[in-house]
Amino acid sequence: MTLSPDRLDRFARHIVLPEIGGAGQVKLAGSHVLLAGLGGIGAPALQFLAAAGVGKLTLVDNDSVDTTNLQRQTIYTERDVGHGKAVAARQWVANFDRALDVTISDARITADSAPGMIEGVDLVLDGTDNFATRLAMADACVAERVPLLSAAVGRFQGQVGAFAGHLVSSPCYRCYVGDAFDAEDCDTCAADGMLGAMSGWTASFAAMQAIRVLIAPQMGEPQWGQLHILDGLKPGMRTLKIAKDPACKACGHAA
Repeated sequence: MTLSPDRLDRFARHIVLPEIGGAGQVKLAGSHVLLAGLGGIGAPALQFLAAAGVGKLTLVDNDSVDTTNLQRQTIYTERDVGHGKAVAARQWVANFDRALDVTISDARITADSAPGMIEGVDLVLDGTDNFATRLAMADACVAERVPLLSAAVGRFQGQVGAFAGHLVSSPCYRCYVGDAFDAEDCDTCAADGMLGAMSGWTASFAAMQAIRVLIAPQMGEPQWGQLHILDGLKPGMRTLKIAKDPACKACGHAA
C-alpha cells in the first residue's frame, strides 16, 4: 500500500515523527479497528483514530443518543438526539474523512454475536459499560486471537489496559476481573456522575495506546498485561501489571 499525495499531506505531522514515519502511517491506513461502544470512551476515541488515518473502522453500539450524552460524547450534536449512535457515528466519520471505510452495527454484543463481529479485525477497543458485555467481547478476542484494549471511565478516574490472552505469556481481561461479573452489575455514570473532560482524557489515551499496538514496535512494545489508571483529581497516572491466571476459563490454556 502507498499513500496518495493528499494523504501524505494530511498525515504529514505523523510522518515526520520517527516513531511513526511513512511506514507507520501505511500500517495505520491498512488497519481495521472495532470500537465496541460509542459512548464516553468510544465517541472521543473514534475522533482520534479517524484523525490518525486508521483505514477501516467497525462501529458497534445498540443505543441511541440522549441529551445527557452530549456532556462527554463529543461526536454527537443536538440533531443526533433520538437517533442511533452507530448511524450518527458513521455520519460523523463521513463528514470528517470520506476515505475511511466504516461498517456499523446496532446489534447487542453477546457471547453469541461477538465472535462474528471481530472477524478480520486487527484490534478491538472496548468502551462498553457493563461486565457482561465486556467479558463477552474479551472472551471472543481470546478465542479469535484478536488483541483487546479495554477502557473504562467514571467520576474522575479512568483506566486503559492492553490484553492479548491468546498469547502464552499474556493475560486476558478475564484474568483481571475474574468470573464474578458476568451479570450486568457495573456502576453507572447516571448514578455516580462523570467529568466530561475525564472521559476525553481516558479516550484519547486509549486511542494513543491503540496506535501503539497497531504499529508496534515503532512506538514501543504493545504493553500487554499493563493497566494504566488515570486520576483526574491529583492529577496523575500509575500502571499495574496484570498476571496471567493459569486457571482462567478463557485463556488459561492459550498456546
